[in-house]
Amino acid sequence: MRITSRNSRFQQWEALLGNRTKRRRAGEFLVHGVRPISLAVEHGWPIRALLYDAGRRLSGWADTLLREVRGAETVAMAPELLAELGEKGEAAPELIAVVAMPEDSLDRIAVRDDFLGVLFDRPTSPGNIGSILRSADAFGASGLIVSGHAADVYDTKSVRASTGSLFALPAVRVPSHHEVLEWLAAHPAVQVVGTDEKGERAVYHHDFTRPTLLLVGNETSGLSTAWRDRCDVLVSIPMTGAASSLNAANAATAVLYEAARQRRT
Repeated sequence: MRITSRNSRFQQWEALLGNRTKRRRAGEFLVHGVRPISLAVEHGWPIRALLYDAGRRLSGWADTLLREVRGAETVAMAPELLAELGEKGEAAPELIAVVAMPEDSLDRIAVRDDFLGVLFDRPTSPGNIGSILRSADAFGASGLIVSGHAADVYDTKSVRASTGSLFALPAVRVPSHHEVLEWLAAHPAVQVVGTDEKGERAVYHHDFTRPTLLLVGNETSGLSTAWRDRCDVLVSIPMTGAASSLNAANAATAVLYEAARQRRT
């Protein structure tokens, strides 16, 4: 297929950039960049379409994907249209993938003896979701749960900030805490650890070698009352200097690092 105008097909893909309702209905989202697209393919995510610049000579990487990714429609596009979908102004990316969303099921997250999960409670920043996904992947977590009325895991800012970790680590959206509490009831060995600047225990004084679900609160209001009541313990990150708190993604990264350090030793 070749697209040279802003036809209905182009407009459907364009809507995926900023409209989460249309992303949900279509069950697909856009992915930019060599590493994220390569990891999506490597981890077996269904690629519905590959959009490429009809006006440039393709790299070996792009040419191989167009030839070898099975089931993907290949679409040649005018460079200015591809640039719009790539959100890069005048510079069109070489390739954009249209990727199918997996089911939002907590069963995608495996709970074993070494389980380390992260729950992000009502995040407002998609960039923070992607950053926490990246840290969770780096420090050996089992998956991420995004709970409540929240920013979207599949927002392009989240996908970009994850630098491909979205495709290596299960990320599941749930409407509220109720679904997670039912899931936790089936896994009684999992401790629930909340993060709070006034937590009763410093993060390095808590045992993270047990199966753990780490809770990270909303960027402004912190953890909801429902989640505070469910926590087995609240931990804090001791700090010096003028800062009173850390960005949600930075705080999650610090605690995940401590959990990984304990588990290594």
